[in-house]
Amino acid sequence: MILEAARLDVRVGERAAFKAAFKRASRIIAEMPGYVSHELHRCLETEGRYLLLVQWERLEDHTVGFRGSTAYPEWRALLHHFHDPFPTVEHFEPVDLRN
Repeated sequence: MILEAARLDVRVGERAAFKAAFKRASRIIAEMPGYVSHELHRCLETEGRYLLLVQWERLEDHTVGFRGSTAYPEWRALLHHFHDPFPTVEHFEPVDLRN
């Protein structure tokens, strides 16, 4: 399981429109092969900042499958114009603490 973490900074005055667009975009990502789940969190300290957490079965499900899909341009059109600066995206894997 891979966790994608994206820090999203939304332009001032566009948060309501971002939330509505994100609801629509959520359906796109949820239909992707390898998608497991996602959550959107609003930052309490920095106005307009959000954290998107997406669980994927494999890294390539996001980096190749989703980003290379025919649905990705719609995702981009719905959301990318809200961000300033462009989101920081990183991927994480679980750490086995038993050993």
